[in-house]
Amino acid sequence: MTNPYGTARSPRPFGRTLCAMVTPFTETGALDLDGARRLATHLVAEGCDGLVLNGTTGESPTTTDTEKAELIAAVRAAVGERVPLVAGVGTADTLHTVELALAAEKAGADGVLVVSPYYSRPPQDALEAHFLQVAEASGLPVMLYDIPGRTGTRIEPETLVRLAAHPRIVAVKDCSYDFLGTQKVLARTDLAYYAGCDEHILALYAVGAAGCVSTVANAVPSQVAAILDTFDAGDTVRAAELQLRAVPLIEAMTAAGLPGTVTAKALLAGAGLPAGPVRAPLRAAGREAADHQRAVYEEFAGFVAA
Repeated sequence: MTNPYGTARSPRPFGRTLCAMVTPFTETGALDLDGARRLATHLVAEGCDGLVLNGTTGESPTTTDTEKAELIAAVRAAVGERVPLVAGVGTADTLHTVELALAAEKAGADGVLVVSPYYSRPPQDALEAHFLQVAEASGLPVMLYDIPGRTGTRIEPETLVRLAAHPRIVAVKDCSYDFLGTQKVLARTDLAYYAGCDEHILALYAVGAAGCVSTVANAVPSQVAAILDTFDAGDTVRAAELQLRAVPLIEAMTAAGLPGTVTAKALLAGAGLPAGPVRAPLRAAGREAADHQRAVYEEFAGFVAA
């Protein structure tokens, strides 16, 4: 598709190894801005060259608009201009999403992550209009978030191709579980794709993705970066080995019945890093689940270091 705007885009507009960062809370459940600053600094030091704040892993459904803006400003102050900050702003309400995008821009974000409106399940033309309205509202570049398993609505490949013509719609966080559809869009647009499912990091990267937005990177940032570093260095066999060795941890953190927020916070707490409790309706991981996560975490971290 010919882009009528005629704009060139960065192949990695938000970095390569992005962490979908948890939002630390105090033991009483309040926003822990000091903890957020410390965690963000740690993640960047360990290999993340971009951070996604206020996403689902960041418990955006249960943080207030004010807390979202405060989190962005605090992390911006902590990491400076070293890495891009992408702020989750997607809601089920277009006007509210626009408000959050403007607030994120004011707070210091470098881009916004916009998920499909959930529950209402708009048809594709309404979905397209929603994204365009958000893209027009601020000067920030947009990463679309395709996760039909949670929203109930797929951003169809043809819709993505049309949206790619807008100069501020530059990227996709892909949790579609439609590898063929993803490759169709990659082949026809210059959208930067980021694997949103940790089990797809290497596979999507190998066919031209920009990188990943990883929940698992909360616990093992340097090890997630190592998968892509190794592939970039030309050692595809070792990169595949690292990805496959990560499978037990990915399963324990994202596919074993507990949300990634819960498992990431359990591992961070076990490592003495800022995390705190989760907010209801989520509940902390039980002892058995936390012990299992810790065991597979230590096995994977030790293998990568070997």
